[in-house]
Amino acid sequence: MSLMSMPFVDTGFDTGLHVMASVVMIGTLAALAYGFWKIHELPISQAHKRRHQQLGLITVLTWIGFIWHWVWVLAVILAFLDGGQILRRVRDIWHESPAQAKPQKEQEVDHA
Repeated sequence: MSLMSMPFVDTGFDTGLHVMASVVMIGTLAALAYGFWKIHELPISQAHKRRHQQLGLITVLTWIGFIWHWVWVLAVILAFLDGGQILRRVRDIWHESPAQAKPQKEQEVDHA
């Protein structure tokens, strides 16, 4: 056997190795496609789990996100954040009087 000869060429092992490589390649591509799909469907599953009021909007944004990926980011933000709770908190902060804000800050300093 010389240094230039190729092992397994023109043998049954050659065909077997090609079949094995093809199976591994197709399996890897299938696993990648499945993983991409599961990550891409994350906003929809999260919205279903939380019984989100904007489920239709999140679904549409997720599907549009296949073309424009920044739209998918909006779907993730909508699915994971509770807009009503955020608006209530902003409203409470807005309507909070300065006299109420100072004692809370002093209490936080006392505990620190």
